Parts: sequence; C-alpha cells; structure tokens
Amino acid sequence: MNINALKIPSISELSQDDLDALLAMEHRAYAVPWTRGNLNESLQNGHIGMACRLEGELVGYAFLMCVLDEMHLLNLTIDPGFQGRGWGRLLLEAVKDRARALGCTQLLLEVRHGNTRALALYRNSGFKPIGVSQQYYPSFHGREDAIVMRSFL
Repeated sequence: MNINALKIPSISELSQDDLDALLAMEHRAYAVPWTRGNLNESLQNGHIGMACRLEGELVGYAFLMCVLDEMHLLNLTIDPGFQGRGWGRLLLEAVKDRARALGCTQLLLEVRHGNTRALALYRNSGFKPIGVSQQYYPSFHGREDAIVMRSFL
C-alpha cells in the first residue's frame, strides 16, 4: 500500500466562508436538511463550529453548544461521499476533546431513531441511550422519534 495514498483529515474551526459548503452537504446528507438560516444562526450565535477538512475541502462538520458543564452535540455530519472511513469517529473524538477542554463533564445528543449508522457510531464511542424525544425530527412522513444519548467525559 502506498503510504501517500492515506489521507487524514484535519479538524479546524468553521466560519461564515463555509456556509455554502455546509448547506450543500446538508442537502446531500439529509432528506430534511438544516436551512441556510439554521446554519447561519449557529455560526453567528456562539455555537462552536468544527470542520473536518481533507486537503482544505470540507468533508464534515459538527455544531456544539455548551450549557454549564454539559456539551450538546447539535449536528455531526460527514459528507455521504466520504462516510465509512472513520472520519465521523475522528470528528466525534475532537468534539469530546473540545468539551473536556471547556470543562464539560458530559456530552449529550439526539439522533434519529432510524439512523442506524449514527447510532452505531455513538454506541461504539461510549454513548448510552437515556431517553426518547417523541416526534422530535421532521420527516417526509410526519415526525420521527429521537434517541437521547449521553457520554460522560
């Protein structure tokens, strides 16, 4: 195997300059994506935005919100064309590192009940289900439940 063929993404901060790429990725990744307004609001209102970049190209991102000693993972997305390479795990570990650095003791998230790939990632990363938010997510067929999960840091 050619060692140069192994490319590892870097983690950096999101900025307003990433807005178009974020919106495009949301539309590739989700049937009901965040809107430009949702993304812009997160960038402008103090949420932590983390980018996963491969040779400068945005291939994933996460939005976080710190509340007291809890970090809330609002969105973690890897572009569908780049999934299955361990980069979601890499970004999630960077999220946990950031939460610890800010003094948080736990990381909370909601995940669609039907998102088996994300559920597996979170379970394999130490998250445990702690509840269900019924009818939390919009879908084309009404609403979908969310599994609430927590990981102690």
